[in-house]
Amino acid sequence: MTSPNPFSLSGKTALIAGASRGIGLAIAQGTARAGARTILASRSLSALADAARNLRGEGWQAEALELDIASRDSRERAVEALPPVDILINVAGINLRKRFENYTPAEYQRILDTNLTGVFELTQAVGRGMVERGTGGKIVNIGSLMSVSGLPYVTVYAMTKSALAGMTRSLAAEWGRYDIQVNCIAPGFIITDLNREMWQAEELKAWLKGVQAMPRTGTPEEIASVAVFLSSPGANFITGQVIAADGGASTTAVWPFEPAG
Repeated sequence: MTSPNPFSLSGKTALIAGASRGIGLAIAQGTARAGARTILASRSLSALADAARNLRGEGWQAEALELDIASRDSRERAVEALPPVDILINVAGINLRKRFENYTPAEYQRILDTNLTGVFELTQAVGRGMVERGTGGKIVNIGSLMSVSGLPYVTVYAMTKSALAGMTRSLAAEWGRYDIQVNCIAPGFIITDLNREMWQAEELKAWLKGVQAMPRTGTPEEIASVAVFLSSPGANFITGQVIAADGGASTTAVWPFEPAG
């Protein structure tokens, strides 16, 4: 007799909010390949449809759903169209690097609507179904290194990602009685289309070698593997955690010193 695979998502339905590219797309590919019926959701429906088609071509279950997480109307339409969801992974988010004193009220509100209000209301709607069905569930929020640390020129983004870490801990405490595990991943410096050009700078590459144990940037797939694990039965006793997948950026540094012997 073979033991059940504790990391399989077979028989589960996963909603990936913000799945059109980067970390979100890698997570959607990971959950589908782990056996979940995966719903890829974002504003970019054509990109989602291509990604879902490719996954189906590999033999996995995948479908696309239009969702603008910053729009209440769009969120409500998406929730109405959803089947019962066992796994919710909140990836959608935006950033704007500016001096703190130069953010406009509109920029501030746009970041909050996307990174915090939208995630809150989507989690509320999907999580309500998990609670009512009484069969448990998994919620994985994608935070940031800014959930646990600080860098300049990203203050509003950092505010939202810190709040997401707080929501994770409190919601884990509230919904643990329903066998719903809630966790947050804090990615470090991950190369995506949104920051690829910035990380071409040689001074940034040199700086990175001194501020974390692993002298390189990460990949979306390295975040996806953590998300798939946290979505699996293998993580049933893990909840309320903010897990840094950051090459040691939040815990280590490397100084320019080598011992003589």
